[in-house]
Amino acid sequence: MQIEAIETPCLDWTGDALAVGLTHADLELTGDWAALDERCDRALSEAIATGEFDAKTGNAVVLRLGRTSAVRKLIAVGLGDRDTLDLNSLRAASASSVRLAKNAKVKTLGLSLPSLETAATAQAIATALRLADHTDNRFKSEDETKGVTLEAVQILGLGEQTAALSRAEAIAAGTILARELVAAPANAVTPETLAATAQQLASDYGLQLEILEREDCEKLGMGAYLGVSQASDIPPKFIHLTYKPEGTPRRKLVIVGKGVTFDSGGLNIKGAGSGIETMKMDMGGAGATLGAARAIATLQPDVEVHFISAAAENMISGHAMHPGDILTASNGKTIEVNNTDAEGRLTLADALVFAEKLGADAIVDLATLTGACIVALGNNIGGLWSNNDHLAAEVQAAAAAAGEKFWTMPLEEAYFESLKSPIADMKNTGARAGGSITAALFLKQFVGETPWVHLDIAGPVWAEKEDGVNNAGATGFPVQTLVQWVLA
Repeated sequence: MQIEAIETPCLDWTGDALAVGLTHADLELTGDWAALDERCDRALSEAIATGEFDAKTGNAVVLRLGRTSAVRKLIAVGLGDRDTLDLNSLRAASASSVRLAKNAKVKTLGLSLPSLETAATAQAIATALRLADHTDNRFKSEDETKGVTLEAVQILGLGEQTAALSRAEAIAAGTILARELVAAPANAVTPETLAATAQQLASDYGLQLEILEREDCEKLGMGAYLGVSQASDIPPKFIHLTYKPEGTPRRKLVIVGKGVTFDSGGLNIKGAGSGIETMKMDMGGAGATLGAARAIATLQPDVEVHFISAAAENMISGHAMHPGDILTASNGKTIEVNNTDAEGRLTLADALVFAEKLGADAIVDLATLTGACIVALGNNIGGLWSNNDHLAAEVQAAAAAAGEKFWTMPLEEAYFESLKSPIADMKNTGARAGGSITAALFLKQFVGETPWVHLDIAGPVWAEKEDGVNNAGATGFPVQTLVQWVLA
């Protein structure tokens, strides 16, 4: 699908279908809206009069026009109240327009939405268009998209927005890479597959790549990470991908993504109703990390960025770590494993120690870490913990610009009491209450003094149904936030 921004107003555009966004205040159809209604054989005013279209957020209708009209179909999309209109409203309207156009077998679509700030509007709309158009049919025997396909979308009234559209293409491509990694089953995406994806990114975009094998990790003392991986027949792969700009970088950043490609729970096996069949998603952090790497390498900011994932499977065999085992992480801290199903934090522990030694200005880790975060914040909001208020504000600002949601959570030091072990430095899980907080406190033990943010993305990494710009399935969350943070 080709996307371009042009100056042509909606009244002058011709093509298969015209999509327009209307607020409640626009329903009176004065000025240009009255002219558009007249041009479209009063189809819009009729839809309003019959209650078929009421401009509420999420309300949309496809109107077939007469043969004399310059467009065959009119798509009206509700934007809600004008006072609450924001980029997220435009993203959702753009995605809705694409889905309706595809269902209506439209080849060319004109899209007219309000402009809040021209470049930002163009980028937000174009990213949403690309993500809504994405369909993943890799594992189906027949292509379900046969027939008429949406070939081109023209964003109307914004003029040429070459830079904004280029950013949108790069961000969308990175998000789609993350989606496809997360959506793929565990027999298709393994630690070796993630390493191969990193290798391909390095080759395609001129990135530096270091893959640490099991023996390399043993030499570095990564006992926590290796304890998780030791039951799997597939070897662990510690991935370290680096983007370096030309000249002196203004910042040095590290992004660390949890890369557990399948989580059985280990000997604390996940039982019935545990969602074990969804555990292919447990590498959502690594998927987003590699997706961000692709986007950042394409956009080439003046920032050095390291992308890290300690990829592993958490399986069951005669080699599995036992509940009660004591592991030693690469910073020398000892961990009593009181639950083998709290494995992600063990892999992140050694990854964070590795990251901290790089001497970066800031570290962000992201992980599908706890069900407790979903209990606290639901499926659409990620949790954010930080040891640095300035960095937390940076990431929150990036999330707001990207249209992704995080809620800042407390690092309540008193809760670490439940992580204390009588025979080791700490246990890997604490009390049931505040489980996402104690998980963050566990990770904090492996960061040192570097400004750090932990993102728990267990909920938003997957959508059970179509939601805003996300189709049902893997969302690619939070690639857009990571890219916005690096570019800021």
